[in-house]
Amino acid sequence: MATYYSQPAAANYNTAPLHPQRQRGYRICDQCGTVETPAVKFRLCGGCMTTQYCSQDCQKVHWPSHRIICQHTQTQVKQASAASSGYADENVAKTLRKFTSAHSTLLGWAGFQALQLKRVPANVRQNALVVELSYHNHTDAHRRFSISATHVVPRTYIRDPLVLADIQRREERCRQNGGIGTLIVIIQCGGTSQVMPVEVDPPSKIGWDSRDDWAQVLSHFVESGRTDFKPISTTSRG
Repeated sequence: MATYYSQPAAANYNTAPLHPQRQRGYRICDQCGTVETPAVKFRLCGGCMTTQYCSQDCQKVHWPSHRIICQHTQTQVKQASAASSGYADENVAKTLRKFTSAHSTLLGWAGFQALQLKRVPANVRQNALVVELSYHNHTDAHRRFSISATHVVPRTYIRDPLVLADIQRREERCRQNGGIGTLIVIIQCGGTSQVMPVEVDPPSKIGWDSRDDWAQVLSHFVESGRTDFKPISTTSRG
């Protein structure tokens, strides 16, 4: 069974900061940590189409360390595409990648709620959220998947050594910046899967409400094709 693991640039889905220059509610450059803003539009790596950079210079500097995981990701994409011939869309791996990008905030929030990180921050080091999808040949690209099941699994569910090494690198960076670690969300459709790491701030800095209905919220936004999800908060920091 072919498995596709991608390593998107770390995204921190947290509350608005007191200082804009330290904002952690958006994606960050995988080389220098610059926050993506309307004035600083990120560029994707042309090989894996997942890692993001604020400039071509950062992309060049990061390439020596990114090369191995980038080439590995490209190989997995090709294998997953070949194995997905049972679906109407032969490019299901690429479609899954676009789906993950479009719903990144929603998926990160669902993982935060599923692992109950507000109550038990240590869960970020032990468990991961698996989101199983069903594929539909819909004319609207944002409605080609629906949620078939969700599971909380041990982090040992991931066994690819290159993916694990990339996650470890992100965790070390997150903790150096004061975070609690990297939340892992695994999105699966048939034999194709994508790993989404999310660097998480301490719960004391996160104003999201704890929600027990996260699975229903996830299904609603995915199946309706909505990509405008925003976390709900009742605190002044949210």
